[in-house]
Amino acid sequence: MEISNLFEDLRDFLRPLQGRLFPRQLLLELRDDGLRAQVLADGRPGSIRFDAPLPPLTCRNGMPLEREPIGDMIGDLMVRDNLMEAFVMAALPPAATQWRVFEWPRGQMIPDDPLEAIRSLNPKGLRLPFPLEEAVIDVRPLPGIPSMAMLAASSLRLVEAWIQVFNHAGAQLERLAPAQSCEYLGLRSNFSDAGSRDLVALLSPDGGALRLLLVRDGIPRFDRTIQEVAHQRVDEVVRSIEFYRRSDPEVRRLRLIQSSPLPDGEAVAAALQVPLETPELEFDSLVISGLAIAEATA
Repeated sequence: MEISNLFEDLRDFLRPLQGRLFPRQLLLELRDDGLRAQVLADGRPGSIRFDAPLPPLTCRNGMPLEREPIGDMIGDLMVRDNLMEAFVMAALPPAATQWRVFEWPRGQMIPDDPLEAIRSLNPKGLRLPFPLEEAVIDVRPLPGIPSMAMLAASSLRLVEAWIQVFNHAGAQLERLAPAQSCEYLGLRSNFSDAGSRDLVALLSPDGGALRLLLVRDGIPRFDRTIQEVAHQRVDEVVRSIEFYRRSDPEVRRLRLIQSSPLPDGEAVAAALQVPLETPELEFDSLVISGLAIAEATA
């Protein structure tokens, strides 16, 4: 046996042992049109990362339509970068999740088991497009407001479809998180200096569309996905922001943030006559930053 083959066999033998002794986390952001990932090593971003497009029509509205091809792609990328022993924390595509700001009845504090309590209450005001008993839900308290929480819900059928994708990939899936919750965590950590009367408008790409999230006083207030309509997307963003500002007299200052450089960002900023801010991120995106925060606080 050649020495080179002996060393290769030894590396293959030690690789699973190294993965168990020094487990790595792979933070994976899923989108309808692609996926982005970054390794988390000792609480900090690792050097391994990938950003790959998905073939058209393999994923639509957050649902993986072609599960085996997507699983094959994820598995191939993980094998290529020696990540099969890594634990995967993935954020679902934004369209996979509905989010709502929820206040407990009569100003009650959030109970110890909020998931079971929400299922028991089954509040009609949530207006989810699927029954609550058929949903997978995530509840996060809002800072400084003990009776309010951000609720994110996905249909059980959709979540099970993504679990099948990761099973096919041979990945060790540890968590599926709502993109909105991750984005909110990443935004909050990067713009903690926003005042209670500052309206923070976040623009994020969503496939060929543009997502607008408005946050004031730490509370998500408005979320809209804006498609390209006769090149009027900038007008629709401005119209949505101005509509909200008219409905909230507490707003004094507008801060416009793009999660990453966008073709329409400067045009929106010029129309609103405000500076355009881009966060200086330690990780590759706000969603991945929020996944890292969620992992650190789990």
